[in-house]
Amino acid sequence: MSSERSLRIRVFCWRLSLLSVFVFLLVAGSRAQAAPVAAAAFRDVHGLSPQAFTAALDAISCARSRGVSGRNGLLTLIDYSLPSTQPRLWVLDLEHGRVLFHELVAHGAGSGDNYAVRFSNVDASRQTSLGLFLTGSTYEGGNGYSLRLRGLDPGINDRAEERAIVMHGAWYVSADQIRRLGRLGRSWGCPALAKSVAPRVIDRIKDGTFLFAWSDRAADSLRQGCAAPGGITVAGR
Repeated sequence: MSSERSLRIRVFCWRLSLLSVFVFLLVAGSRAQAAPVAAAAFRDVHGLSPQAFTAALDAISCARSRGVSGRNGLLTLIDYSLPSTQPRLWVLDLEHGRVLFHELVAHGAGSGDNYAVRFSNVDASRQTSLGLFLTGSTYEGGNGYSLRLRGLDPGINDRAEERAIVMHGAWYVSADQIRRLGRLGRSWGCPALAKSVAPRVIDRIKDGTFLFAWSDRAADSLRQGCAAPGGITVAGR
């Protein structure tokens, strides 16, 4: 092969590499701009707290700045400020501005009755943990089809895997339980959903999406990124 032909091939490859980088940056930039625009649509969703939503986006931004990578465009938000009798879990498609799911979700037995008023990172507390999680893989366990959760906030939820805090379906999450008890049944700290919807929600959010659990009763602790010793405790209702 002549030196001139070899040089032409190298120049062509170099230009092709530059074009690939340009296309990648263009696509990445478009996605980065699209998400905030679509996300703005959720600020007026009925029942969805703007404070909780903003805190979730801030938590994700903070996690990404620490090198945590998650799938773009999808956010699961649980607002434990609300009673268990109200749907308080949202799965949001940030890229397209859609609410994919809005469901009932149980809190831990140690966290309270109808309202969750205590939160903990401590094993055997049977309390719910707040903060930012990354969804993992699925498995079949004692509660059926379940989703592993990895806590990303030191001192607040980073013992979630050790505590076996997972998302799963449960018979006690139902309108019938609300009619009988005036509240949902309670888990051992897991965000439990109705059995009828749990598999669909789990399959939609599994494998590396962000889940943010919020309560206005512990907003200051969440903003500081640390929990009080032994957990977060607030006045009950």
